[in-house]
Amino acid sequence: MKKQIIIAAAMLMTAVCLPAQNKSAGINLSLWKKVCTQPADSTQTTYFNLGLFSEMNRLNGVGVNAFGSVVHQNTNGVQISGLASLAGNNMRGVQISGISNVSGNSLTGVSLSGLVNIAGNQSRGVMITGLTNIAGDNTAGLMVSGVINITGDKAAGVQLSGLANITGATYNGLMGSGLLNVVGKNMNGVQMSGLANVVGEQMNGAQFGLFNYASKAKGVQIGLVNYYKDEMKGFQLGLVNANPDTKVQMMVFGGNATKINVGARFKNKLFYTILGGGTHYLDFGDKFSAAVFYRAGLELPLYKNLFISGDLGYQHIETFKNKDYMDVPARLYALQARLNLEYRFTEKFGIFATGGYGGSRYYNKNKGYDKGAIIEAGVVLF
Repeated sequence: MKKQIIIAAAMLMTAVCLPAQNKSAGINLSLWKKVCTQPADSTQTTYFNLGLFSEMNRLNGVGVNAFGSVVHQNTNGVQISGLASLAGNNMRGVQISGISNVSGNSLTGVSLSGLVNIAGNQSRGVMITGLTNIAGDNTAGLMVSGVINITGDKAAGVQLSGLANITGATYNGLMGSGLLNVVGKNMNGVQMSGLANVVGEQMNGAQFGLFNYASKAKGVQIGLVNYYKDEMKGFQLGLVNANPDTKVQMMVFGGNATKINVGARFKNKLFYTILGGGTHYLDFGDKFSAAVFYRAGLELPLYKNLFISGDLGYQHIETFKNKDYMDVPARLYALQARLNLEYRFTEKFGIFATGGYGGSRYYNKNKGYDKGAIIEAGVVLF
């Protein structure tokens, strides 16, 4: 047994490399790069490498190192390191490391690391890491990271990240992130994020997020706030749908649902949405109560400066200190429908009257609290 251990230790502590005359094959067993480095010959090729840290000219085969591996030229095969693997030029095959993988020019295959994968120019295949994937001008395939994926000029395939996906120019495929997706120029495909999707120029496909932006869009934007700068062919579905022609108007009105109300109306050519709040939901003689509301509807011209519109709305109601007073719950929700007549004296001033119907309900049980007709009137500014 001792004899076997001594032989194994000797193999790790000495360099076993074929002479320079035989430039087509090589075996590298090394303890450290200074103990064994292949001859300074760019034609030398290693087919099998085993050690702690190794430096080679070219690897066509398998390299396994406890700490790190550096290949100055191309790697064709498998490169496995406990800390870091580097292919100076092209990597074709599989790179696996505990911290980082680097391909100086291109990656074709699979790159798996604990923290960072980098492909200098282009990538074709799979990049999976715990922190960041970075690829140059041309990327195609699957990128999965715990934090961020960054690609340079063009990218295609699927990008999934915990925080953000960023492509400098054009992206074709699917982007999914916990926070942000950004494409500098054109995108053909789908963006899904927890916060925002941004396309600098043309978006062809769909955006799903809290905030969606595209300079030009052909497809669908679905989120809380949707905005396109120049042109859109498709539709927007959200609390606020806006473009450069959207008019943002202030509405002040009173009624029997909530007594005093202020809202912002985001009006496009035909469709509009309204966000606002009001007090009191209960009577003025009761303790303070309030509500916030959202409405979406369609407006049509009726005669000269007279317009008719209809909308559906949702209202969240807080009764605050009225809880349990005369069987009043702490909070309610209401569904409402309205028909409105509006007369505009100028582009920045108008008056309106509203008739409708609504009902409030409990959140915690399938039971209605109140229902009845809605009567409102007010002014529109700006």
